[in-house]
Amino acid sequence: MKHITKIGLGLSLLAGLSFGTTSCSDFLDEEQTNKYSTAYFDTPEGLEALTVSLYGNIRWHFGYEWAYGITLYGTDEFTNGNDLTSEPWNTYDNRLGPIACTPATGAANKNCPAPQALWDEMYYGIASCNTIIAKAETVDQDVATRNRHLAHAYFLRGYNYYRLAAQYGGVVLQTEPAEGIVRNFTRSTEEETWEQVVSDLRQAYNLFEGEVYTYGKGITWTKATAAHFLAKALLFRCSERCQKQFAADGTSRTQADIEADLREAIEACTYAIQARGPLTSDYSDLYANWTGVDCENEELSEILMACGHNGDDATKGRYGNRTYNYFTPQFSNFSGGWVRRGIWIGGMDFQRCRPTEYSYAVFDHVNDARMWKTYKTVYGINTLVKDTLGTTLGGPGIVMILNTKDDHTYDGYTFGAYSQAPNWTDDAGRLPEWKQGQRQTATSGNLTSTPGQWVPNSLVLYQNGQYVAPNFKSQPICNFFAGINKTDDGSRTAEKGDAHRDVTMARLAETYLNRAECYVRLGDYTSAMNDINVVRARAQWKAGENRSFYTDGSQAFENNSLNTGSAADNYVNSNLNMNTYYLSNPDLEVTTAASDLTLKSFPNNLPPEDEAILSQLGVSGNYDRALHFLLNERTRELLGEWQRWETLSRTETLIMRAKAFNPEAAPNITANKHELRPIPQSFLDGLLNEDGSNLTPEQQAAWQNPGY
Repeated sequence: MKHITKIGLGLSLLAGLSFGTTSCSDFLDEEQTNKYSTAYFDTPEGLEALTVSLYGNIRWHFGYEWAYGITLYGTDEFTNGNDLTSEPWNTYDNRLGPIACTPATGAANKNCPAPQALWDEMYYGIASCNTIIAKAETVDQDVATRNRHLAHAYFLRGYNYYRLAAQYGGVVLQTEPAEGIVRNFTRSTEEETWEQVVSDLRQAYNLFEGEVYTYGKGITWTKATAAHFLAKALLFRCSERCQKQFAADGTSRTQADIEADLREAIEACTYAIQARGPLTSDYSDLYANWTGVDCENEELSEILMACGHNGDDATKGRYGNRTYNYFTPQFSNFSGGWVRRGIWIGGMDFQRCRPTEYSYAVFDHVNDARMWKTYKTVYGINTLVKDTLGTTLGGPGIVMILNTKDDHTYDGYTFGAYSQAPNWTDDAGRLPEWKQGQRQTATSGNLTSTPGQWVPNSLVLYQNGQYVAPNFKSQPICNFFAGINKTDDGSRTAEKGDAHRDVTMARLAETYLNRAECYVRLGDYTSAMNDINVVRARAQWKAGENRSFYTDGSQAFENNSLNTGSAADNYVNSNLNMNTYYLSNPDLEVTTAASDLTLKSFPNNLPPEDEAILSQLGVSGNYDRALHFLLNERTRELLGEWQRWETLSRTETLIMRAKAFNPEAAPNITANKHELRPIPQSFLDGLLNEDGSNLTPEQQAAWQNPGY
């Protein structure tokens, strides 16, 4: 993102909420830029600088393992691979609790996300917002400037409290700047917390001046951004989780209150859709067609909020973009040396997020282009070795066939990693091949059905009607799977260097799905279907598209200054621009016809893939069928986009869907406990009573969420 001026973390830390010395010790190590005193915020220049710095607070979300640990793990979509860094967040075992899990207490390494990480960082941002809100009325003499500062502050405070409430339930509501070290707080109820979230986001929505881009051309926070999150907050407040908790607290809301929230959410969604529509025409443009730092696709009008990054090390700060590490299988380990990693491959093979069977089965494998524009299924050979037939560089080194349960084409084939099954024979290791020497483009290049090309590493989802993909592994967990490409970045200047691409945090397709859910909750299934069909229309294959074409953010290496010599050769050989569409749909003739995903009725007569999932879950009744269809559609549209855990938690579907689709989570996940996260013990230990005494164990237990 080229348009946001970045400012050192020191400014927001100076305004930081004093929340007890133990809860934020990790952040006290941050090198502060104490060029200015807090009096600087009493000047127009200082308040402007503090407002700009709010954009830095959201970068925290994507800097380390918590990016996926607290948002994607332990859900129906992703489970852990053979790397166990954040395993407790996926398995819900006794290591997931109020105290940070370390190697001494059973963590695989020191990088396991701590329960206080989100808590601490969100309150740092809130403290900066409180300072702006308190000072804007007296510092800003110009009304437009004042409203702009207030709109940003109310938005981020509402957003940060949204994140806290989504994870922890009721939290501490600190809405004024703290004076000195404060160690006595009251925990608000969940209803009070959501009231604060809604109030702040309403304020932001009313204060933003339409789609005015504050800090230059591009995707910054606007009225549509505030509208999107206001609708999400209202929808959350109407959710199953909240209604259950409100009732338990004795503060249940009436049906009229719920309907009023839903109608307000619909109005907010409608503003965002009208202000920023239509959707980007090609789903690939959202993620796969990322061509380099500050490319045009980062400026798409569909993007409502993004965490900005660029190639300027001077503005990087502490938290760079590490998300390229988390979705890729461990290809350099299992490939036997045929495919090695490097900056020309857009993702590091850290094998953190392994898709579940559900995350493949939820797609229409023939007609839904999103599947084939999201999953990376082919890696080219990029080493100097040759196979037993003398094949040289450039052929497929890893092939992942994403077939369906009813496909029996590959029942007699032998699949596996090279290091596990090196002695292929003509009838065991050969697959249908690509036409030799023909690189794929978006509109030309076909896969043939002629068998004969030897592939050293190959995977299939189903054989004999059984899901066999997890069998291709190193012990004890599978490390060989099809990862998703939404974070790939070939612009890195070191193999383990930070990514330079923005991270999308909200976009208009989700706004449509949010509005559809509001309609479902109001019983208006026709309006819900209309919104769903807008999203599914973009997901269809367009006439003339080459369905076997694939690309991802690795293509950014073409514009990388390191693209010289052997590195350039490795780029060409690693990225063959091919997927396994026709191998995965072996009965389908090559076609460039448009496909159709339009729902004709809703919530009855759903697509076969949805009916199968709903049947497995035992879902019936119009409302539940509609809700679970929307959860499926959110997977198809938003897979890996950092919000699945909160979505399932708010709809009270986390337990049932994790038990059904996540084998690692299923044994331990528990109702009435794991829908919320533990309140950090480090925070509780820092609290004092009004007389200065520490909280008793009983008082701490009263603060803690159930079951921890």
